[in-house]
Amino acid sequence: MGDGGRRPVKRTRTFEEVLTQIERRIAADGLTAGDRLPAERRLAEELGVSRSSVREALRVLESLGVVSSQVGRGPDAGAVLTSRPETALADLLRLHLGMAGLELREVIGTRHMIEQWAASHAASARADTSALAAALSGMDGARTAEEFVEHDTAFHCAIADASGNRLVAAIMRSLRDSMRRYAVEAVERLGDTAILRADHVRILRAVEAGDADEAARAVAEHLAHAYPSLSGH
Repeated sequence: MGDGGRRPVKRTRTFEEVLTQIERRIAADGLTAGDRLPAERRLAEELGVSRSSVREALRVLESLGVVSSQVGRGPDAGAVLTSRPETALADLLRLHLGMAGLELREVIGTRHMIEQWAASHAASARADTSALAAALSGMDGARTAEEFVEHDTAFHCAIADASGNRLVAAIMRSLRDSMRRYAVEAVERLGDTAILRADHVRILRAVEAGDADEAARAVAEHLAHAYPSLSGH
């Protein structure tokens, strides 16, 4: 019997390298959401490391939303793979954005590029716009700037989702979450959200019509209305 091509992990390796081996194991075995990893003890034996190293690596995977530990099932109960890769990536990106101390103009500039692309692709694909329409309805019923921004965020994330690119969607979520406070302040400065609503309707109509160029233009002009001091960059 062979070892399936797996190499023992040297005991001097850190938990990050154990983590890499576990990730390779997941890929090599073709495991998907709902499947169970081998028990902690068995993983430690197969990888040639201590159970504490395996435990630490599994904790990292759990914090990233890749696995879920089975509380109360004992040390031999293997962790179960979960299905939140996009959420996990968005959480990780948001954390890095927060620590990077990026300027608002940098975040808006990135949004400008990503969201124009996303809106254009969503329109070209004649993507489902029900989530955009629902978010627009939520904005209409919003009573505070915070509530408006909540639905506004849902609208723009729905554009990214409609592009069909999950990485773009994850990046958009992290960008929006990182600038939530600035978005609320922008809405409060405007006071009247009529122009933002008109922009959203324009974007929605362009995507529905399959007009990629108009969808991209509508997004660009919308960001200029929301953040006028940053327009032109």
